[in-house]
Formats: sequence, structure tokens, C-alpha cells
Amino acid sequence: MVTNLSAKPSVFNSFIAEIRDAVVQKDSMRFRRNLERIAEVIAYEVSKTFEFEKKEIQTPLGIAEMNVLSDQPVLATILRAGLAMHQGMLNYFDRSESAFISAFRKHITAEEFEVNVQYVSVPNFDDKVLIISDPMLATGSSMVTVYRELLRHGRPKRVIICVAIASKEALEYVQAEFPRVEIYAGAIDNELTAQAYIVPGLGDAGDLAFGKKF
Repeated sequence: MVTNLSAKPSVFNSFIAEIRDAVVQKDSMRFRRNLERIAEVIAYEVSKTFEFEKKEIQTPLGIAEMNVLSDQPVLATILRAGLAMHQGMLNYFDRSESAFISAFRKHITAEEFEVNVQYVSVPNFDDKVLIISDPMLATGSSMVTVYRELLRHGRPKRVIICVAIASKEALEYVQAEFPRVEIYAGAIDNELTAQAYIVPGLGDAGDLAFGKKF
């Protein structure tokens, strides 16, 4: 299942517009904050599909019966680009445990690459909801590699992938590899360059958020 949050106009589209805007991108702090806000909106939408339980809350004037989350998801992200979105997720699922994994493209040629994983740190996520966030889903290779690596460490009951921008090609690839995975995308673009960058996309999210790699 793929949910495209840009399908209906809302203030969310303004956040997507700003992370794409080459002028606004020059402000790395604003770029990170927009990724954070995008993740917050996605977290809110995802939360509507979770299980809730009724709980009595003591107020200064009486008892309020409220619906609260039955359990917190485990939040995973891909270093380094995913850190801003991860913070947005944590702002809403503030009692969640976190998983971190590093994955990068090791280029063989200008157009060919393999995805390398070098670092994994995860809590126990057996039989829990696992949310993986990353700004870009370009070819889907990094996400598939990361998901396979995570499955070596646990068996979640449900997996949700949250991205700011995805390509149609990547969505098809991830769904073919993992049909039960749910994907929430801020926007969906049609093209990839020969170097596997999304068009129109936004460029390199990690560089825009944290500075160009040396």
C-alpha cells in the first residue's frame, strides 16, 4: 500500500515545496526543519492506523476518558540523511525506541553502485510496529538493503516506510520485494537520472541538511 500525502492540497505541500526550492535550500537549518515537519505530518497520518485503548485521565476538575496509543512503534532511520525526519517522528512518538543503520552508495562507475551497510544499532522490535524513515526513495536499493539487514535482528509485526519524496520506480521495486510493507510518501516523482537521482526531486538531502561530503 502506498499513501501519497501530496495527493490532496494542504499546508503539507508547502513543506514539500520548500525542500525542493533551490533558493530556500541554501538555509540548511530551514531544510532540516522542513524535513522534520514533513515527518511530523506523516507520523500523525500513520498514527491513525494504530491501536488505541481507553484510559481515564485525572484532570484538576474530574475524569476524562481518552483514547491513547496502546504501544509505541520502534523508529528506525538511515544515517545521516534520515536524522531530521527521525527527529520529526520522535516529536510525535516521543516514548519510542530508536534504531540506526548506516548505508551508503559505493560507486563502481558513475552510473553503477552497490549499497554498503557499516553500522547497525537496534532495540528489540520483535512483534512491534517498525517505522523506517528516510528523505529520499530513489531506486529503492538502499531501503531494501536496510530492511533486509534489520530483519536479521528481529521480526516486526508491521513495517511502515516513510519518505519525503519517492520515485515510481523505487515504489514498484520495494513493493515487489516486500509486498506487505506500507509506504507513506510526501510526493511521488516519475523520473530518475542515469546517476539514480530523482527528477525533479531536490538533490542530495544529506548534503543539504548537514553539508557536502568531503
